[in-house]
Amino acid sequence: MLDYNSTQTFADQVNAYIDEALVAENQSQTPRQYLGGSRLGVACERALQFEYAQAPKDDGRDFNGQTLRIFGAGHVFEDLAIDWLRKAGFELYTTKGNKPDGEQFGFSVAGGRIRGHVDGIINAAPMMDGFPALWECKSLNNKSWNDTVKRGVTVSKPVYAAQIATYQAYMEASVPGISQNPALFTAINKDTAELHHELVPFDGGLAQRMSDKAVRVIQTTEAGELLPRIAQSADFFECKFCDWSDRCWRTDG
Repeated sequence: MLDYNSTQTFADQVNAYIDEALVAENQSQTPRQYLGGSRLGVACERALQFEYAQAPKDDGRDFNGQTLRIFGAGHVFEDLAIDWLRKAGFELYTTKGNKPDGEQFGFSVAGGRIRGHVDGIINAAPMMDGFPALWECKSLNNKSWNDTVKRGVTVSKPVYAAQIATYQAYMEASVPGISQNPALFTAINKDTAELHHELVPFDGGLAQRMSDKAVRVIQTTEAGELLPRIAQSADFFECKFCDWSDRCWRTDG
C-alpha cells in the first residue's frame, strides 16, 4: 500500500513497487549454467571466469530495477525492429516456424557449456544478396548509436562484432551457409528512433579466437585456476565497471 505520509513522491513510491517486483522476478530465475556466446567479446578473461562460475557479484552490483527496465525496453525496441523489417519486405525468422511461441534459433556446444540464441535469420530481403543471413539487433543511447554509425560496429562495438562472428560460426551446423553470407546488424537509437543497418562479413579469425577463449575460460575455471587480469591496477576503466572488481583485486594473482 502506498504511504501518503512518505517524503517520497507518488512516482517514487510507484516505481519502488515496480522495481521490487522486477528484482524479485529476476532473482527467481534459474541462473544459466553456461558461458554465453554473446559475452565472449568481453576483453577480460578473468571476468568471464567469474561469470561462468556464477561467482557472487560485488555489493551493489546486482541488477537493480532501473537496469532491468532498460533491458525490458531493449526487448520492446527489438520487437519493433522485427515488425518494421518484415513490413519492408524482409523475410525474417525469429523462431522456428516463425511462431510467437516457437523455439528461438540458437546453438549449444562443448557439452552445453557454450550457448547462444540469435535474434533472427533472414531468408530474403531487398538490398541484400546471399541467404541465409544472421540478424542481430541492439538498442543504443544517442551517443553510442552515433559512434556506431560513424565507425561501424566492428570498431565501435567489438563485443557485438565478436558475438556476430561467433554466432555465424556456431550456427553453421544447423543453418548451412549462414557463415558464408554477411550478417545484418541493426542498431536502434533509443532517443530518436533512428535506425542504422550494416552488413558484417564473416570474420573466421575472430570467431576462432572467441572459440579458443571460451575453451580457455571454461577449462581453467573448472580446473580451479585464475586467468590473468586485464590490467595492472583496479583504477583501469574496465575494472571500475566490472561486477567482480572487488573480488578480483582481493584475490592473489
